[in-house]
Amino acid sequence: MKLWSGRFDKNTDALVDELNASIGFDFRLYKQDIEGSLAHSAMLARQGIISEEDRDKIHSGLREILADIEAGRLTFGNDVEDVHMAVEGELTRRIGDAGKRLHTARSRNDQVALDFRYYLMGEIRRIHRMELDLIETLINIAKRNIDVIMPAYTHLQRAQPSTFAHYMMAYANMLRRDVTRLEDCLERMDECPLGSGALTATTYPIDRRAVADELGFARITQNSLDGVSDRDYAVEFLGTISLLMMHLSRLAEEIILWCSWEFKFIELDDAYSTGSSIMPQKKNPDIAELVRGKTGRVYGDLMALLTVMKALPLAYNKDMQEDKEPVFDTVDTVENCLPVFTAMLETMRVIPENMRAAAGKGFINATDCADYLVKKGMPFRDAYTIVGRLVNHCIAEEKTLETLELSEYQKLSPIFDSDVYKAISLDTCVSSRSVPGGPSHESVMEQIRYMEDFLKDRK
Repeated sequence: MKLWSGRFDKNTDALVDELNASIGFDFRLYKQDIEGSLAHSAMLARQGIISEEDRDKIHSGLREILADIEAGRLTFGNDVEDVHMAVEGELTRRIGDAGKRLHTARSRNDQVALDFRYYLMGEIRRIHRMELDLIETLINIAKRNIDVIMPAYTHLQRAQPSTFAHYMMAYANMLRRDVTRLEDCLERMDECPLGSGALTATTYPIDRRAVADELGFARITQNSLDGVSDRDYAVEFLGTISLLMMHLSRLAEEIILWCSWEFKFIELDDAYSTGSSIMPQKKNPDIAELVRGKTGRVYGDLMALLTVMKALPLAYNKDMQEDKEPVFDTVDTVENCLPVFTAMLETMRVIPENMRAAAGKGFINATDCADYLVKKGMPFRDAYTIVGRLVNHCIAEEKTLETLELSEYQKLSPIFDSDVYKAISLDTCVSSRSVPGGPSHESVMEQIRYMEDFLKDRK
């Protein structure tokens, strides 16, 4: 018999039960459900709403149920509607009438709002630690490759000289923002909705703040209608993880390009690569490709929940049962992606000579050549035009700016002198970009120090 069956004369149709049941996915909330019930029943006893004897029976029964679930001795089938009724029904079976008093001054609406929020707060803390580990890995890679020169790109065309360390710190900064967004999301989520009842709180003299304190929440929700119908925190979480996955997918794309024979800037460790069933020479960057692909999956989870919540009136609606699967899917996806992505980066081999060779092609020092003229008094636009002509000349003669004769330079401008060769060397191009945020050794070291301080405050 269902716990809510008193109003009904007939059993629900089997197909309705199948559609209505959420035990298949919300069972993962069992621990949060039990912890919430322990705090709720303790408060009921303190307030004199239930007896201390009943509280003790409830606590003993709930702890036994928790132990049995975690030991694999207790499972629930699809004949149970959801995790909340599964736990309460099992509790009543074990301890009798005292179990029936657990739900006093509580609704499944505020119960599920608590469980879901409480669960997600714990997962955010796990993901937060994983993000910090990835940032630390990027910092370590940057330290090891502080002076490894490579071409930086725009439009996937070689553009200007940079360093591999500069690249790694760019992604570290993206992840730094992801960390702070996750922290912001957690801060807004840190409100306990228990006590909101079905939608208009309760007539019992409950102590909501005591329950919030016992469960470790910073605050209680301020409006009971909002407390049971709010899923902003879940949408915000999915949006935050979507941005994180976007950043991972961008780095994944770089890895995929860089480990190809066309670039060969890096080589992935065998443990984080796969082969082909037919082509024996292949070493495929499947981990990076999977992360890139799973980014779309997380985007889909975000859109699914946004669509579920669109135009829902207050307060709870059964549509909101669809909130959990997208969130659970995103949690599983990101928690699977982050550790293996971090390990893939930690174990990859950087090939500095290939990066340097690529930087020597494509005229990526052309801007520095123009700046050379500007520093000698020529307007930038005139210098830009002259260097463009030099590049055209180099292409026609199959030369580079470094291999042009000084006489060829001086045909286009007498300002050129022998010091132009030092000005356009790749080492000078990088070391001269010493403004904050730039790729010079000193600038990147400052970026690393800043990021290490960021981690120190959080680890």
